Amino acid sequence: MRRFCLYVMVTLLSLTSVAADDFRPLTDWRAYGNDGHVPSTWTILGGLIHHEPGGGDIVSRETFTNFELAFDWRIAPGGNSGVMYRVVESFGAPYQSGPEYQILDNAGHPDGQSPLTSAASAYGIYAPSADVSLPAGEWNSARIVVLGSHVEHWLNGVRVLAYDLGSPDWEARVAASKFAAWPGYGRQPAGHIDLQDHGAVVDYRDIRIRPL
Repeated sequence: MRRFCLYVMVTLLSLTSVAADDFRPLTDWRAYGNDGHVPSTWTILGGLIHHEPGGGDIVSRETFTNFELAFDWRIAPGGNSGVMYRVVESFGAPYQSGPEYQILDNAGHPDGQSPLTSAASAYGIYAPSADVSLPAGEWNSARIVVLGSHVEHWLNGVRVLAYDLGSPDWEARVAASKFAAWPGYGRQPAGHIDLQDHGAVVDYRDIRIRPL
């Protein structure tokens, strides 16, 4: 156990000095629950993904277990979206299985009034340590690290939260949240990356992934 913990610590410390060449673009997407297409409300052009309200979520065609995901995001005024991870399609909706990195205009959306649902939160479960988000219409830089049960959210160069799936603290927080209704939430060993349709205009660019 000590050797594994040391490995995790060394691996996480090394993430801050990862070369760009260690990542690869994540470019192959499809509709959640539908292998045939990308909804017309999602436009994928080169490294830019633009979303107009409607059409449902899209997911990566690949699934991932341990990874570092890096991306930029820009939300419209009053907008709300999210990036979910380890999402599986045996549930009715992506948020029933995959934890969410919240994408939000903190100043213009009601969710910004609570740290638990603000930008870069693990939506409804863990709040960021500080609000380092940029205003609506500006590009933010984000990272999500998932290694075993350990998860980190980064925003604009700051690690704003870290948690461990399945820990007593996590279990207590989930039990006190709406996610208690879905026993599979946050318990999947691998899954898709999901970009959420939450009825807002949102852009993503330079989405890159590095399996760990």
